[in-house]
Amino acid sequence: MTALKGSIMARHIDIDKERETALQASVAELAAGQPIALPTETVYGLAADATNPAAITRIYETKGRPQFNPLICHMADIAMAERYAVFDPISLKLAEAFWPGPLTLVLPLKPASDIHSLATAGLDTVGIRVPQGFAGDLIRRFDRPLAAPSANSSGKISPTSASHVEADLGQKINLILDGGAAAVGVESTIVKVEEDGRVRLLRPGGIVTADIERIAGKRLERPKKAAAAIEAPGMLASHYAPGAAVRLHATSVLPGEALIRFGGIAIAGEETARTVLDLSPSGDLSEAAANLFDYLKAADASGADMIAITAIPTHGLGEAINDRLSRAAAPRG
Repeated sequence: MTALKGSIMARHIDIDKERETALQASVAELAAGQPIALPTETVYGLAADATNPAAITRIYETKGRPQFNPLICHMADIAMAERYAVFDPISLKLAEAFWPGPLTLVLPLKPASDIHSLATAGLDTVGIRVPQGFAGDLIRRFDRPLAAPSANSSGKISPTSASHVEADLGQKINLILDGGAAAVGVESTIVKVEEDGRVRLLRPGGIVTADIERIAGKRLERPKKAAAAIEAPGMLASHYAPGAAVRLHATSVLPGEALIRFGGIAIAGEETARTVLDLSPSGDLSEAAANLFDYLKAADASGADMIAITAIPTHGLGEAINDRLSRAAAPRG
């Protein structure tokens, strides 16, 4: 049985207005092995039972995602995560400091873990996150971990609203839960603590690295070049890509381009742009992160063949924003 496809549109439930209905409908779909789209504080996720191989296969099919790219498994709390993975002291400190929240820890799987190997892409580690709000409540009700990548076609821009999911996957899934706009707007930070105590940053995201370093008590080791092996989601060179090409560090706009800028700073030629969008006129990186994927989608929808993007500061959440933009601008295979 494959993911639902055809002309039937997904059912929508507003979790703020019909929370119990949303929980019951979600549990029914998950128990039947079907993926659902649900809101989290980072982006909307395409969630399914992480212990059910048929359900996990439906995630890969629905997204068109390569099965060598592992999925993050979402838990209700630390106690649940400890049923499936082994925590070292630093990872436990990070979990206690940042969960529930936008941090994923890559941990060794316990031998008896029933998270299916399809979710981990056959690795002996698993990326685990404890989400805030409705998603955490749903996992607690379902009492099984949920594998949940972003709810979009593989390689494309991540969704930060139910309408984004509907436009992309609405005819492929049965249920979309609407929780409004995602508060953080970029995916989780992914960290792995090695056996020798090194703390590696696999993907920048919604928790800034300085805060992680403060809790870990050591500097994060950043990759010096693209990894040969995929250890966690979001490591593919080309990712988060709109249909239009992306030009970074723009200091002027060419005729017909769409412009995404930052900090309220105008640049030459923007009067010729298809559209002008400012991630944060006040220069607030949290606001910029929350707007990033929505504005990439809006710029793409303007009909421009190229999206020009001005320089974004690299500190704080700027590290995650620049990571997403560099992958959006990468050559596409």
